[in-house]
Amino acid sequence: MSKIEKAATGIFFGLLLLQCYPAQAQQYNSDSYLSKPLGMATVILTTGERNTMLMTTFSLLPRMEFTTAAYLYNNDNDPLTDDGYSASLFAKYMFYENKAKTGGAAVKLGTGLDPGYLDGEDKNNDAFKTFWMNAPATIPFFDNALQWDIMPGASVTLKYGAEETTAWAFTYSTRLAWYPFDPTLSLVGEIYGSKGDVDAKPEYRAGLRWEPNQHVVLALTYDDEINGDNGAGFEIGVMIFTPPFLCIGGCD
Repeated sequence: MSKIEKAATGIFFGLLLLQCYPAQAQQYNSDSYLSKPLGMATVILTTGERNTMLMTTFSLLPRMEFTTAAYLYNNDNDPLTDDGYSASLFAKYMFYENKAKTGGAAVKLGTGLDPGYLDGEDKNNDAFKTFWMNAPATIPFFDNALQWDIMPGASVTLKYGAEETTAWAFTYSTRLAWYPFDPTLSLVGEIYGSKGDVDAKPEYRAGLRWEPNQHVVLALTYDDEINGDNGAGFEIGVMIFTPPFLCIGGCD
């Protein structure tokens, strides 16, 4: 199937789902400002043509999340081969939220590699040579029917490449989510990449997220490089939210 055919298929399924309901974001590089309520755990599983990810987040402290993630790669479309793996550990602190609780800002600090900012053989390197930070912010428009997430950041990789240099990069990610009918389904698009010593071609991602209830979210996305052919392709994902049960100092 050609890139044009894949994109057309993605748009077709997106339009079919859009006739039913609206969404936010899931297997996206961009993040919103929001930290989940104290004591909640979030489990995210996504799989697709290039990446498979398992991510678990724990809201152990007020306004703070702690996350572990593992990634598997399949660059050659052969599920029987091992094309690389990676992992990431990070924390997020929500330092501002507006009175309506529809927008705000946060900061994230972590170590490990994120597949959205990697290219080619970099995916096979030691994940924990890389340290990064970013600052997700969410701006609502039109009575929250449109949400704009902006996430600038930076990373440093130690002993990078054959010369084992210290490599710096500016990372960028921005996402727009549209809720045309109600909060259960949204149409989402984003662009992300990095510039610097560690360069990643900009990629675009578009898809839908459906929230049938307060505990489960389902997503379908399509991803490709803007000027290349090493995109993630189609991905499906599920996000599961637990009731509050795990808090440092006890849950209310």
